Amino acid sequence: MSAEPAVEEPLPTNRYLDRELSWLDFNNRVLDLAKDSQRIPLLERARFLAIFSSNLDEFFMVRVAGLKRRIAAGVASPGSSGLLPRDLQEVMLRRAREMMADQAQAFTTDVRPALAAYGIHILSWDQLAPAEAEAMGTLFTERIFPILTPLAVDPSHPFPYISGLSVNLAVLLKHPQTGSRQFARVKVPTILSRFVKVGEGRFLPLEDIIAHHLDRLFTGMQVLQYTTFRVTRNEDVEVEEDDAENLLFALEKELLRRKVGQAPVRLEVEEGIDETMLGLLMRELDISEKEVFQLPAPLDLRGLFSIADVDREELQYPSFLPKTHPDLAERESARPADMFAALRRHEVLLQHPYDSFATSVQRFIEQAAADPQVLAIKQTLYRTSGDSPIIDALIEAAQAGKQVLALVEIKARFDEQANIAWARKLERNGVHVVYGMLGLKTHCKLALVVRDEPNGLRRYCHIGTGNYNPKTARQYEDMGLLTANPVVTEDVARLFNHLSGMTQETSYRRLLVAPHSIRAGLIDFIQHEIENHRAGLPARIRIKVNSLVDEAISDALYRASQAGVPVDLWIRGICTIRAQVPGLSENIRVRSILGRFLEHSRIFWFENGGETPRVGIGSADLMHRNLDRRVEALVVLTKPDHIAQIDSLFELAFSPETASWWLDDERGWTMRTADEDGRPLRDIQDFLISNVSTRRK
Repeated sequence: MSAEPAVEEPLPTNRYLDRELSWLDFNNRVLDLAKDSQRIPLLERARFLAIFSSNLDEFFMVRVAGLKRRIAAGVASPGSSGLLPRDLQEVMLRRAREMMADQAQAFTTDVRPALAAYGIHILSWDQLAPAEAEAMGTLFTERIFPILTPLAVDPSHPFPYISGLSVNLAVLLKHPQTGSRQFARVKVPTILSRFVKVGEGRFLPLEDIIAHHLDRLFTGMQVLQYTTFRVTRNEDVEVEEDDAENLLFALEKELLRRKVGQAPVRLEVEEGIDETMLGLLMRELDISEKEVFQLPAPLDLRGLFSIADVDREELQYPSFLPKTHPDLAERESARPADMFAALRRHEVLLQHPYDSFATSVQRFIEQAAADPQVLAIKQTLYRTSGDSPIIDALIEAAQAGKQVLALVEIKARFDEQANIAWARKLERNGVHVVYGMLGLKTHCKLALVVRDEPNGLRRYCHIGTGNYNPKTARQYEDMGLLTANPVVTEDVARLFNHLSGMTQETSYRRLLVAPHSIRAGLIDFIQHEIENHRAGLPARIRIKVNSLVDEAISDALYRASQAGVPVDLWIRGICTIRAQVPGLSENIRVRSILGRFLEHSRIFWFENGGETPRVGIGSADLMHRNLDRRVEALVVLTKPDHIAQIDSLFELAFSPETASWWLDDERGWTMRTADEDGRPLRDIQDFLISNVSTRRK
């Protein structure tokens, strides 16, 4: 009789970290960069303070708002971490409050004084010289006063709608004859610079200029006091998709609803606010005390983005010019070569921004648009820039008579309006525009070109991890494969047919495609590593993603660790796996790397028992939305030099000589930027910049 298969012990119920709290840990790592005076240039530290604020705004608009909706709807079931919604809300708000206070202290006591020491002053009104004050008065009269709209609150004027993320002045007025008091609100215009340039290296918050001239806005009234405040609202888009309703029209209606009717989830007020005024704001906005955050002025440090762009090279990251990949450059020069001839010779694995996006992916699309032998271009567009040359190339191709398909994802969060505009423009110029599949976001990064050549039609394609956005391609670290391999291009062609024609295609040769096969495929690969390890064969798992939340994949990784398989997880953002827990995850190492570029590529490595490793890149993070509610694509790499490149990248990231954050279940995330002797550890992004420059030489 054959032996019964071993029964696996159940995994512990408390094996997951909370998703929302893990995200807050990620944003705290961003704050670590803002506080790092040893490694990060001063103006870049100011930029990281702005990024922290921007990140936290989105967190409140989407995650905190979503949790508040669940609580209001009476949903009481705990999440995978075991926390009930109300308990989680308490912890989230407490952690956010601590982090916002930490950010305010970093700005007030560290970054702001350091900027001043280098001649970059963020001033208050009483710090202005007389001539500067006079100039700001003139500016107010000519440029600011005409666009302000003061709104009073009285029986005939109800409390005004406060738009999300706007900075506002709350003003308490007194009528000199009657002695009656009145509340008024002035919105700080967003069309003007947040920090107004007073002189060389001298900046003044716009609200300070307005506050100093309130008597001009409320003539005949006595200004008793004023303060600044800011509201964050639920800004998440919800569209009920229905076969009978046009998706584009439905989304446009939802965007209009989002502008005027979303509930507040956070109220930021200036420290020392009058209790009566605070009570009025809380009552009118229907916001609880726990959702109020008192902070030192100025509120909304996103304005530091403009300060970070001040022209002071010595206080910023050294300039870096991406290089043309050597396989795409002409011999004996750095000029871009003919893309199609280059891709007929070999597949090209790109890593942006080190490899130039402009002379690779962008040139691929532009050359296809201009080439008379190209018959068709198909491309997915999730996010792109406002002046995208790729959009222009697709329009040029359509106007030249080529068949052009653009699969535009109009539900890309916070880019919906821009994507609708581009979809309309593409349609007007003859591009076939498809808006994705019902119930799914199209998040895969694909471009396919069909070319008429002497030996017949040949396809070329690009499969990437990042958006077709020339601007973010210089700020995000991403990877992409350019290839004419017929197996890959056939897979991509069938996937496009599935997306545009609604076929039932779910099986591919070199692709894994969500929602059908990525989770199942990755779990099969993990199980194969477990079996190889038990058979005494080489086994190892290495994964790089933005976020790891999916419970099924997490459990498979826990099982791999328990079986003795080394698991290395390179996670930029959310990670709900508990690392280094005895008996559960002692073989799991988790690292996070943040820096001048946003680590954005998704890479998967499986040792495969000593044979050619299974290595893939693609668009999918390991989250429910990616694996269940999006169309995602991973492509398997087969070229030895590409596999070696990925191997080197992982070796760099997990080297003890590389600066990173380490996750340990007992200590949480620990920042490691120096060795035991205090010597700074290697910055992986600086290393890759240097390496790519050397490689080109």
